[in-house]
Amino acid sequence: MSDPGFEYAPIGLVELENRVIRRCNLHFASMFGGQESDYRDMPLLRLYPSHEDFERIGKRGLQAMRETGYYTDERIMRRRDGDLFWCRARGKSLTPDDPFRHGIWSFADISEERRVVELTPREREVALLTCRGLSAKEVGAELGLSYRTIEAHRARLLQKFGARKLPELVAKLSGMPL
Repeated sequence: MSDPGFEYAPIGLVELENRVIRRCNLHFASMFGGQESDYRDMPLLRLYPSHEDFERIGKRGLQAMRETGYYTDERIMRRRDGDLFWCRARGKSLTPDDPFRHGIWSFADISEERRVVELTPREREVALLTCRGLSAKEVGAELGLSYRTIEAHRARLLQKFGARKLPELVAKLSGMPL
């Protein structure tokens, strides 16, 4: 049975079961490259930059979905051709007792707002938590690291993004015009 609202939505949509794509719409297939059928029964893991990113984001998402049934973030994803891009992901669980068992997720390409800079998984974590407004001590507590280690990661991020101060880095990471 065809569902034109799902199929032709102007945003990437997927139906997931246990983090495996059961179906996607045309926009999702176009954004990640290929046809809808290329993604049927594909583990979502294949679209993450690394297994560590998949696990880390999954852990954070699962916790939020257990509490609210909903999760949203901005992350780097991988297209089928290997290119990395910034993506806004939003998910709603259809099975609140087991959030990843069945859900609907939207994906939006926000790479025009943000450039992709090669970052280590740890740098990505520090960057995301910094953009959420956490201090170095709070980021350190979240990641189990000292605030001095977080400051060292932030210093590398400032250099990689060509930013002079933390507010400029946050603006560049969040795609705000400078």
